[in-house]
Amino acid sequence: MSLLFAVTMLAQAAGAAQPPDDLVEIVDTMAQERGDPTPVLVLGTSHLSSLPDDFATDRFDPLLDRLEAWAPEAIAIEGIAGPQCDYLHDYIPELFADYCPDPAPARTALGLTGAEAHAEAMALLKTAPADRTVPQRLRLSALFLAMGEPESALVQWLRVPEGARDDLPADLLSILERYDRRQNENVILGARLAVRLGLDRVYRVDDQASFSEPADFEAYGKEITAIWDNAPTKRRIAEYKTWDAALIDGSLSMLEWYRRYNSPGSLALAMAGDFGAAAAGNTPTDAGQSYLAYWETRNLRMVANIRQVIGAGTRTLAIVGVSHKPYYDRYLGMMSNIELADTEAILSGED
Repeated sequence: MSLLFAVTMLAQAAGAAQPPDDLVEIVDTMAQERGDPTPVLVLGTSHLSSLPDDFATDRFDPLLDRLEAWAPEAIAIEGIAGPQCDYLHDYIPELFADYCPDPAPARTALGLTGAEAHAEAMALLKTAPADRTVPQRLRLSALFLAMGEPESALVQWLRVPEGARDDLPADLLSILERYDRRQNENVILGARLAVRLGLDRVYRVDDQASFSEPADFEAYGKEITAIWDNAPTKRRIAEYKTWDAALIDGSLSMLEWYRRYNSPGSLALAMAGDFGAAAAGNTPTDAGQSYLAYWETRNLRMVANIRQVIGAGTRTLAIVGVSHKPYYDRYLGMMSNIELADTEAILSGED
């Protein structure tokens, strides 16, 4: 006899209420009784590569200060992990070219496969961080590059004193120097926050394996473009342009910029004009339904990857393109022992 059936029979015998329609509520209740849910903070972001090349990255310091004070134990970023990049390289090479770093130089330099580099890196990471030597950190940098995890390679490299950072093969050193100058949220926020916090890595949790090319790509493109030609989308794009210009000219602070991007009103425009419009769209090839299936599958897999990072209770910050945030919040909010942090409150200094 199953445990659930036994509990149900005992409850009925005692005259208690019937089990809930959603049986997972039993798990929710028991997790609540334990009383120590794992905090998870979802920070929606504009893709920072769109900022001018000369944008001063020290302007992100107030945001990094706020996130550092929240003290995550793990950081998830919007990037595809090495094993899926290897899959894309073999099966969907055009997506590999678009989304994945090339691990070949590091694998050649080390004489290792991605799997071998992963095994060695995980063994090194079992040692206490305080006991990790400079040669070990440099080795980890090279191993992370061979794994297809350049942001984590950068984290290790930046934790090495500047005078010792050059003790790597020249081509790998060049890759790290290029990533150190990269203007995107995975580096400016994810990697640099990890260094501040003394973390060893960040976690790539994106997914593109759900992509499938439409049978009639030309028709799909026309239909989805028409679906997105709506008032909420136009208003959202206009708001973004106004906010971005104000950030660049200095009349809007970095924290206020992020508060606006993460505000429910702005997120609602994205849901209505993008995914809501796709869900409601009724076109000859059903482009909206195809797009929504891809988007929801991608977000489900991304959140599954984050759930794996959280594991038994790792306080986690997830940094992701802002249109993903409502889906992250919904799916992570379904987990029995996870508690979503109030992003607006943290950006406002209220938590």
